[in-house]
Amino acid sequence: MTQPQLNEFIPPPECPVFEPSWEEFADPFAYINKIRPIAEKTGICKVRPPPEWQPPFACDVDRLKFTPRIQRLNELEAQTRVKLNFLDQIAKFWEFQGCTLKIPHVERKILDLYQLNKLVNEEGGFDAVCRERRWTKISVKMGFAPGKAIGSHLRAHYERILYPYNLFQNGGNQPVPTLTNDTKDKEYTPHDLPQRQSVQPQETCSIARRAKRMRSEVSPIFLSRSLSLADIVTCAIHYVYDMCVDKCCSMLYIMSPQIDQYMCLVCGNGTAEDRLLLCDGCDDSYHIFCLMPPLHDVPKGDWRCPKCLAQECGKPPVAFGFEQAGRSYTLQAFGDMADSFKSDYFNMPVHMVPTELVEKEFWRLVSTIEEDVTVEYGADIASKEFGSGFPLSNSHFEVTPEDEHYLSSGWNLNNMPVLESSVLNHITADICGMKLPWLYVGMCFSSFCWHIEDHWMMLMQKFDSYTTSNFFHKKCIFPKTWYGAPGYAAEHLESVMKNLAPELFESQQDLLHQLVTIMNPNTLMNNGVPIYRTNQCAGEFVITFPRAYHSGFNQGFNFAEAVNFCTMDWMPIGRKCVAHYRQLSRYCVFSHDEMVCNMAYKADAMDVNLASKVQKEMTVMVHEEEQLREKINKLGVVQSRQVDYEVLPDEERQCSKCRTTCYLSGITCACSPGKMVCLYHTRDLCSCPPSNLTLHYKFTLEELYPMMESVKLRAESYKEWLSSVQDILENKGNKKRGLEELHSLVEQAETKAFPQISLLDQLRTVASEADKVAVMAQQLLNGKRQTRYRSGGGKSQNQNELTVEELRSFVRQFDNLPCNIRQAPLLKDLLTRVDDFQQRSEHLLSDESPSPLELQDLLDESLGLDVELPQLPLLRERLEQARWLEAVQQASSRPESLCLDTMRRLIDQGVGLAPHSSVERAMARLQELLTVSEQWEERALSHMEARPHRNMETLDAALQEVENIPAYLPNCLQLKDVVTKAKKWLHEAEALQLGGRIPVLDSLSELLLRAEGIPVMLEPLSRIEVLVSDVQTWKESAAKTFLLKNSPFSLLEVLCPRCDVGTGHQKSRSKKAKEATQISKKSPTKLESLSDVERALSESKDSASAMATLAEVRQREMDILLALRASNESKLVPAEHCCALGVCVCQKAPSGAMMQCELCREVFHCGCVTTPVNLEYGQAWLCPLCQWSRKPPLDKVLPLLASLQRIRVRLPEGDALRFLIERTVRWQHRVQQACTEGVLKKVSKMVSGNIKKHQSVPLQGLGHELEELMVEGFLLQVTLPETEQLYKYLLYKLVPLLSHGAPCGNNTEQDQQSQRGSPHHNKNGVSGLKKEALNSPSKRTKRRKESFDSQQSEKAKKIRKNKFKKSKEKCEDTTWACSPTHPVSDPTASDSEEDYSLCAAPWCREPEGDEVNWVQCDGSCNQWFHQVCVGLSAERAEKDDYICISCTQPDYDRGE
Repeated sequence: MTQPQLNEFIPPPECPVFEPSWEEFADPFAYINKIRPIAEKTGICKVRPPPEWQPPFACDVDRLKFTPRIQRLNELEAQTRVKLNFLDQIAKFWEFQGCTLKIPHVERKILDLYQLNKLVNEEGGFDAVCRERRWTKISVKMGFAPGKAIGSHLRAHYERILYPYNLFQNGGNQPVPTLTNDTKDKEYTPHDLPQRQSVQPQETCSIARRAKRMRSEVSPIFLSRSLSLADIVTCAIHYVYDMCVDKCCSMLYIMSPQIDQYMCLVCGNGTAEDRLLLCDGCDDSYHIFCLMPPLHDVPKGDWRCPKCLAQECGKPPVAFGFEQAGRSYTLQAFGDMADSFKSDYFNMPVHMVPTELVEKEFWRLVSTIEEDVTVEYGADIASKEFGSGFPLSNSHFEVTPEDEHYLSSGWNLNNMPVLESSVLNHITADICGMKLPWLYVGMCFSSFCWHIEDHWMMLMQKFDSYTTSNFFHKKCIFPKTWYGAPGYAAEHLESVMKNLAPELFESQQDLLHQLVTIMNPNTLMNNGVPIYRTNQCAGEFVITFPRAYHSGFNQGFNFAEAVNFCTMDWMPIGRKCVAHYRQLSRYCVFSHDEMVCNMAYKADAMDVNLASKVQKEMTVMVHEEEQLREKINKLGVVQSRQVDYEVLPDEERQCSKCRTTCYLSGITCACSPGKMVCLYHTRDLCSCPPSNLTLHYKFTLEELYPMMESVKLRAESYKEWLSSVQDILENKGNKKRGLEELHSLVEQAETKAFPQISLLDQLRTVASEADKVAVMAQQLLNGKRQTRYRSGGGKSQNQNELTVEELRSFVRQFDNLPCNIRQAPLLKDLLTRVDDFQQRSEHLLSDESPSPLELQDLLDESLGLDVELPQLPLLRERLEQARWLEAVQQASSRPESLCLDTMRRLIDQGVGLAPHSSVERAMARLQELLTVSEQWEERALSHMEARPHRNMETLDAALQEVENIPAYLPNCLQLKDVVTKAKKWLHEAEALQLGGRIPVLDSLSELLLRAEGIPVMLEPLSRIEVLVSDVQTWKESAAKTFLLKNSPFSLLEVLCPRCDVGTGHQKSRSKKAKEATQISKKSPTKLESLSDVERALSESKDSASAMATLAEVRQREMDILLALRASNESKLVPAEHCCALGVCVCQKAPSGAMMQCELCREVFHCGCVTTPVNLEYGQAWLCPLCQWSRKPPLDKVLPLLASLQRIRVRLPEGDALRFLIERTVRWQHRVQQACTEGVLKKVSKMVSGNIKKHQSVPLQGLGHELEELMVEGFLLQVTLPETEQLYKYLLYKLVPLLSHGAPCGNNTEQDQQSQRGSPHHNKNGVSGLKKEALNSPSKRTKRRKESFDSQQSEKAKKIRKNKFKKSKEKCEDTTWACSPTHPVSDPTASDSEEDYSLCAAPWCREPEGDEVNWVQCDGSCNQWFHQVCVGLSAERAEKDDYICISCTQPDYDRGE
């Protein structure tokens, strides 16, 4: 924080600011009385109304036109004005000597002649300072740096300028005024304040702007006496005689004989006429050499003789005051002028000037004589003439219904003086500014000087905030800065101002009552006067309290309204003010006695509080009047006359001596008509004898007494009440009154609104104390006081309880109460019971082993004694010890419930007990048990949290040690449970591997899941995890092999036979659903969903039961699907009803190109389903509902089964895969049987006239066996060449493609030959099925080339190359399915080389090519298989052993 500069203004502390609520704001006088104890200490305060309280601005703007006052700022400040007056006196003195006042500079600073003159006088005068060489000391006091010989300069200036004036003032001889010109000095012209104030300025005069700083000019500036301070106080002070001779009437050169008539008044001669001076004032003549001291030359300009000089300079000063401006303003014009002034002065927009800057600049301007700023202030504008800012009921301003409540608001300044609570309500006259608000229009720097309100009243000023919204929408309303001093510091402030500026008060004693003088608040504060400040903003109220001096200035253009008001407490203050005015001979605004009498007239309806105040005022007033009238009677005034003073004007009934307004009485004399004095100044009226004087009175004393008595009667009830209260409080009388009577008196005071005096407070206190005593006594008797136990162990009692001695004293002191308490007898009985309790307590506490039951009984008895009993702490200690020991014993007897928290709780409870040997022993045992238990709990927890986990041996050893601890240990019990679970887990893991059984995946997964919650080292866990991981890897591989991309089906759902066949086709077909339901009823078990099948597989004990379950599902699948095919096929037969059918996934009628699924026989619109682009004739098409998987080739499926067999874990997917392969093998065997048994011969040709590119196999030409064979081939989720060959064969036979000839590779003759039993076909008539299947429409010719490379036989035992066949014809003549006479595996049917050319797999795919890889079974059969037929790769065949399905499943039937 920066330090303030020298002489920089420091703002005083802020006064209190109050913000009342709406409830508080409702009654202004009640709120002011509430805040008065705080606000009166600072003299002023600020009140902010609630934000919603915004009265409209109701002033008559069009009529408001005023003439402001002119204020020159540096003439307002007291000390600055003293300096200016001093300079005027000096200037006048030297002007009459024919010299011009000029101002010197010292050290480039203006020389303060007033301070120099004052310091020299304080040091004893010019001679004493010169004699004692104190000029350096004076220069230091004036602020000059020492050591620069400034004292000599000051002496020279004083000797030339001030010393002659001081000699003249003291009546001594004047020195010779021989002062030379100095180009550094500036000419000074006196202010002549009285002359300026007596002259009205011209109409064209304007407010002076900021004064220009002094400039150093060579030539002197001669200024007119009527110019402002801005033009004349711009130079330093120095006095010089102009030595040039001027032709003027004041200088006479005696050049003719007729001048003899002028004679020198000193020597009486008329000689030396050229040296004879003529005074310009009185025309007396003096020789320049006869003057004392003599003059060397004739001075130029006007000259005054010593007699005229003394006469002119000795005139008394005229009272200072403000002059009126030369023009009038409207609010708009004044606001424009004010804003222009502020903007020009600070050189910035008016709303951007900080208030702190304006405040500091104001006090700088008023404290300097170097600058002169003149402003105007519209003050004391009568609201009666132009209207108030607040709305009135009888004004021209129209109030809206929303604002009508402002008309009667107590904060409306028009209503406040005349409220019922205001004393001014009893003044009949409408005093402007006191009962009627005054308006104030201010501008920047315009100020109101230090003053107190008339009659030391309170002031309420409201700063209007609504001019902006009504007519000044472009004007800014700036704050008003206030300074105030509390009322108790009024005399101190007056004395400080008189001491600092005594010259002003010598000529004008009531200067502070004229509102023309201010003084810097910092100066007052430095002299011990408490000063406070505030900034009054728009819409805020400022309140000043009785005799509180206040002043301030305006920050810019604003509009304010003020009025006086008085509370009843002001009445004695107002009487003191009248006495003070009498001493100052200051007139009164109204008669205080008249106001009191007016109030006494209304005594019957007067408020009780006001009646008490008025009674006191009446008593003082009547007593004072009695003494004064007795005094004038003794003086000899015998004449009297009753006069109605109220009809007389105030000026006719003022005391001519003290200006007091007479009301009760006055003295007149016939010698002085129209002149009157008060009874205090009877002797000052005239010199006539007292018998000639006449007493003019308003009331006789006999009339005053009844008025006083009426007020007394009004307050009599109050006095009677006071008497009763005093009797009770002083305990007068023999018989005490009841407590109810005390309450009756308190209620009476509240009902009649008696004053809130200390006696009432005492009565309330006594009644309250008596109530407390009665309540306490009743509570002691009832035992319903607050519990005496505290939460901290019950060691202390309630602080409100009485001790036994206090109870005894309490009982004894009942007699000292001013009232009776009915509970007193009962308390004596309570005291007796307390004594009995103490005796029993002493006896019980003396026992070494008291019974807890007896202790509790005694404590229970104490509950009825609401007294502080010293034995209670000891009894509670013994009771707590006994209960604790009992709790420890009970807990130790039940180890299963003695946990760590219980032990800690018992130990914590034991720590809070008083010391005892039994408690200490029990604590030691508990602590030892707790320590051991905590250690084992930590060890058990560490065993369970150890990484890696502990083995079983370690945990069993730890559990054996824990068994001996008599406590409930959760961690140890948990460890025990963990060990039990681990043992059970190991047992189950071992059971899974007993007897060489293959474990089920669900069992392994369950073991793994349970192992996660067993923190024990489990040896089989790693093996099980590896198995499960391998199974998961296998399942992922199988899923990639079988599942389509983004398939909605699971792997098990794809591998298992479908148990919900047809649901996707028949959701809206009730008939088909019914048929499917009837078929499903044939199933002996309920395997209706995948979850049922999965559950059945999981619950199966071995593979055989799993295969049986899947076979049952397979049968159900075939039955439902065949029924579905027949249903879908039958609905298409009646072509006339096709338009009403709902087919396809869209369930709409057939239209356009249609596709028929070979499996479900449902037809689909080509636009509703996705069909392969290259779908050719002879290729089967399955709908999206029947195409469940990728249908991988068998060589990709067989390795999956082999890898699962190596894992040796059973899972539903594995069983389903195995069943799928077995089903595939069986289906292949059935196809072979169908070929060998001549089933295919039964197919009848059905040539259609319109054969499409995609033609389905018709069901009419198929038998049930072939249809079932073909359906099962499509249901297999494996791609087989037999499926395609069988489909093509049936399609060619039933629906031959006429445009392309026969489906076989030869011409139709071959077909005819086959029908005739050609030798190229087998005897069963199935001629060339293989060849026909191979001769597809693509005309792809296959050629088998087999070779045997003997050099590769060393690579592996199981692999060898196929030998070359003997001839191409043998390959062509080989049938697609061997006859029963030549089975696949019969080694006798071929030669030695042919033995190796036949694959033992019933589903042999007869691979062709230059090289065919083989593998031999490592099982018991030692048969050879094509690697591609058993799904092996060359690399895997080299690395792993291969066991065929016949060896792995001995019960497998290959159809042999």
